[in-house]
Amino acid sequence: MSEATAYAPADDDDAISFELNGRPVSLTPPSGQRLTTALRDVLGAQDVKVGCNAGDCGACTVLLDGDPVCACLVATHQAEGRKVETLAGLKESPEGSALRQSFLRHGAAQCGICTPGALVSGIALLRQTPAPNEAAAQEALAGVLCRCTGYRQIIAAVCDAASSPDTAQPAGTIGDPIIRLDGRAKVDGTEAFGDDVAPDAALIVKVVRSPHPHARFAFGDLKAYAARHRLAAVLTEADIPGKNVFGVIPPYADQPVFPKATALFRGEAVAAVVGEAEIIENLDLAHFPITFEPLPAAQTPADAQAANAPELHAGRARNVMCTGRVCRGDAASALASAHITVSGRFTTPFVEHAYIEPEAGFARKVGDRIEIHASTQSPVMDQEALAPILGLPLDKVRIVPTACGGGFGAKLDLSVQPFVALAALITGRPAKLAYTRSESMQSTTKRHPSDMTATIGATADGTVTAMRFEGEFDTGAYASWGPTVAVRVPVHASGPYNIPDYEATGTGVHTHNPPSGAFRGFGVPQSTVAQESLFEDLATALNIDPLEFRRRNALQNGEATVCGQVFENGVGISACLDALEPHWKRARAEADAHNEASPGVRRGVGIASGWYGCGNTGIANPSTIKAGVTADGTIILHQGATDIGQGSGTVIPQVFATALGVPVSALTLKGPDTDITPDAGKTSGSRQTFVSGNAARLAGAALRAELLRRTNAGADATITPGATLTVRDGSTTHTIDLSGPVDADGFVVTVSETYDPPTTPLDENGQGAPYALYGYAAHIVELNVDTALGTVELVKVTAAHDVGKAINPLLIEGQVTGGIAQGMGMALMEAFIPGVTENLHDYLIPTIGDVPPVETLIIEEPDENGPYGAKGLGEHALIPTAPAILNAIRHATGARITDLPATPDRVRAAIKALEKAE
Repeated sequence: MSEATAYAPADDDDAISFELNGRPVSLTPPSGQRLTTALRDVLGAQDVKVGCNAGDCGACTVLLDGDPVCACLVATHQAEGRKVETLAGLKESPEGSALRQSFLRHGAAQCGICTPGALVSGIALLRQTPAPNEAAAQEALAGVLCRCTGYRQIIAAVCDAASSPDTAQPAGTIGDPIIRLDGRAKVDGTEAFGDDVAPDAALIVKVVRSPHPHARFAFGDLKAYAARHRLAAVLTEADIPGKNVFGVIPPYADQPVFPKATALFRGEAVAAVVGEAEIIENLDLAHFPITFEPLPAAQTPADAQAANAPELHAGRARNVMCTGRVCRGDAASALASAHITVSGRFTTPFVEHAYIEPEAGFARKVGDRIEIHASTQSPVMDQEALAPILGLPLDKVRIVPTACGGGFGAKLDLSVQPFVALAALITGRPAKLAYTRSESMQSTTKRHPSDMTATIGATADGTVTAMRFEGEFDTGAYASWGPTVAVRVPVHASGPYNIPDYEATGTGVHTHNPPSGAFRGFGVPQSTVAQESLFEDLATALNIDPLEFRRRNALQNGEATVCGQVFENGVGISACLDALEPHWKRARAEADAHNEASPGVRRGVGIASGWYGCGNTGIANPSTIKAGVTADGTIILHQGATDIGQGSGTVIPQVFATALGVPVSALTLKGPDTDITPDAGKTSGSRQTFVSGNAARLAGAALRAELLRRTNAGADATITPGATLTVRDGSTTHTIDLSGPVDADGFVVTVSETYDPPTTPLDENGQGAPYALYGYAAHIVELNVDTALGTVELVKVTAAHDVGKAINPLLIEGQVTGGIAQGMGMALMEAFIPGVTENLHDYLIPTIGDVPPVETLIIEEPDENGPYGAKGLGEHALIPTAPAILNAIRHATGARITDLPATPDRVRAAIKALEKAE
């Protein structure tokens, strides 16, 4: 192979001109340059987003002579003499203005990374069809992927764009379905994500990765290579000034920024090059001076635990990372004496997060400090991890999160941050990095593959008496969030049911696979597949209606969980099941009628429940919120919770405003930034509404108390913001005196409040109080199965969710629909295979035509620990979906699916096996 050719700009003869958003532009692109590159990097049109550069995701959709195209599939030269329109040029058109408002009304923009592409496609449709139906909307937006919303809100927004409802917003107190406070930037295309914020002159970082799952490597002459290609730096483990290790759970931190001599998974970073944009763009890393020696790789937990398996980490015998356990009563004896027992083995594969924004960010030196601007779910965790790597004190590292284009757990771990920080530290210049889609999929964390066995026993009347569960989880090459999964799964594997005798273990095993980490549920979606499938077995064997069987065993207030924890209030699973009953009866009756008329395409109706403990498991989980009032009466809320699309940036201000007694519109918001906002903790574990919400409630109440004290007003007085801040107490109005000293934040009055949930550690048997509260859910899935082909089509999902108190119902519906779409993908199509499905063409996620109508039933069973009774929701929305789908397939066909995903070949094989057995 020859050396890479040097960068050469195109000749002047190759200059082209076209119209961009109504103005003429000229440029001289190199041959083959993508239109996305010209629009973003040359012409500054950063409302055009890049999610894959392969035409798979549609985030870069623009109009070319009025037709929607993926700009990443168009060569810049093809735009010669043509008309290019992006969201920036379309948003003020009649169709664009109406559709943007409709997106806000319907909650159709969550994280916002796919929103420009969806809006551009929708505007093109509205130009031709001002009042489209659902089928037309689905067809027009079929090329745009969304991982957050579940598409139903997008469809509703497009179909409803022509209407003109009242756009007046309520005050924003709890219970008000106000539009997202950050929504306008998303629908305007001005939201700045990780790849949108670097200065123009930033150096580019490109990572050298292992092509093998396990290999030794050695470098050649790096200095000569750097000089030959005019690179600013070549980075290896030798360039790390501090500790070459990181991890989200300090006792298990085991991942190097760059390994010294051995790579443990395909896609692991072994080095990085840093240089000017035009040099890096044309640099072929196939000629980087490195040699690899492939080594034997253990890519399943069974292989990793074999006697001759290579040991990935010293001190972890047989590659077992850790084991979690919960034991209550005597499960073995209770199972032996049960009237009936059912058993099963269930497996699930790697699942890719597939957020539409690949990891991206930049870093720069500011004096003797390093600033990292990147897409992240956990700014303070990033700061605490990076400082030791860089050999700097904590206060010399600043994290400024950009907008996060989806996370679902994977953006809790470091990705681009150490590479750009090292590059900036060593070169002294700003440095940026945006992962390609294949890099993202190769190197970032996945949902843990699972291999689970379980046995459940019951009495003749359907009362569950005992359960035993064992789950083995492939945690990949490094620990990441594997310990959390191993501990959380045994706590949750019982489901939200009263099971007096119980034993469960969860074990994480290292393999030469990408690290498995956090993904919406931390292993609970996997264990729920096993538990809810076996509940279906019991209900069938005992001839008890499946909903009634679950209701009969549902956990109640005052009953102990499998950890021995008793909740006197807030246990909402029975309320969820009760709310579903009329929908269940209607769906089952319709299925019977359908199946009489259509024996080849069978209708099935399945149900499943789920629960999820909000926050960390039995350990400290604090969040701090700060707020204050300036001398001119401005109320400023500093909150550091990262909004990854779920809506914490709206919900937390709603809680604070309610406690303070002012409308949300009176607040000035300061978002996550380790220099200016206190630590609100990571955005994961469905904790922000509960934990940061409580901190916001305390801060709002404290600020209210101080303002009332300054006017000697009573507790029922009204605070009125404005040019002057006043308090009305009965018939008397007071102006609050805001004279006096001003602190470093410019506040005359300031408060800071912290909330840490009341939990206790688990003992050796998993007994204790792991969570201060749980959220509860139950889903009904209606679907059709073509018995000849094995294909499955979802017809409707009805989802009952106990959220304690609905702080913002609009956001709740969006979270539920998005979670259901991800659960659908897990159940029917998603399986990441290292080295094979490293793009969004081979790795399938649900599209706009796959997700059926979703009816959300909001249940409010307040918990005394929640802010105004509220509970978290993010994880809960996904957990019951996959098992409800499997149970619906079983109802339709009799076929029992135990290995996910339930692809057509597996469904057809299960049907054939059942036919043969009969």
